[in-house]
Amino acid sequence: MGLTKRLFIKIIPGKTFLDKLSGTTKVRFFLLLILLLIVSWDLRVLLAVSVLGVIGMISVKPNWPLIRGLTIFMLLTNLFNLFLIWLTNPNYGADLTGGCTVLLVLSKHYFISSETLFALFVRFMKFMSTFLISLCFIQCITPSEMAAGLYSIKVPYKVCTVVSLAFRYIPDIARDFENIKISMQARGMELDSKKVGFFARLKQNILILMPLIISSFDRIGNIANAMDLRGFGKGKKRTYYSEHEETKQDKIMKVCYLLTAAGILAIIIGRIVAPPEYKMWKPW
Repeated sequence: MGLTKRLFIKIIPGKTFLDKLSGTTKVRFFLLLILLLIVSWDLRVLLAVSVLGVIGMISVKPNWPLIRGLTIFMLLTNLFNLFLIWLTNPNYGADLTGGCTVLLVLSKHYFISSETLFALFVRFMKFMSTFLISLCFIQCITPSEMAAGLYSIKVPYKVCTVVSLAFRYIPDIARDFENIKISMQARGMELDSKKVGFFARLKQNILILMPLIISSFDRIGNIANAMDLRGFGKGKKRTYYSEHEETKQDKIMKVCYLLTAAGILAIIIGRIVAPPEYKMWKPW
């Protein structure tokens, strides 16, 4: 269980509110929230979804040290991306919100305006809210529940099974990698970050990982043959043992994702009937 926890993959459902939801509810609500984040540039919506993501993350009680490291990496990546956007178009905010209130002039071509700062912050929240919701979704769903949820939205069950097997197989590859790494260290290969540089460690890890990936194709072939022998793919439909009848939690969440779907529909219709002058809402 320690390895799967480090990899964000949960094989056995937990006991929290989100864990007890059916795979159908989890997948549908996740996809609707992602769609809402795609169509909306309203900061109020993004902040609400971000708060929802934070509450969800706290409720599933994840491996916080790993979450912290991944979050820092995503923050730095996003900030660098925003810097490149500003570098390419210093007047980025005017194109989305209208107006240009210059706060600081850096050179003839580069300046900082309140509209650009606001637009970049909205883009930052759009990215981070998507990251939080995705992280929460991965932390509260098992591979079998994901397959059942995808099947409920009419994804072919063969594709659903491939997704489930892929997620289940990741811990096996990681475990083999760790075992080989420990064996190589016992034979004298140095991988200590204090003694060996980053690129040297990267090279050694690649030398371990590449043969492991190649040898994994044999396992995939064995799994495919075993599934063929058991008649996989003969029927037009299938059921999933992890899926269960709607619980009280599922009914509550169904109301939530129906409201979310209604909000998405209202945003799309609003843009068609009365397109806004600018893409992004601003408070002033």
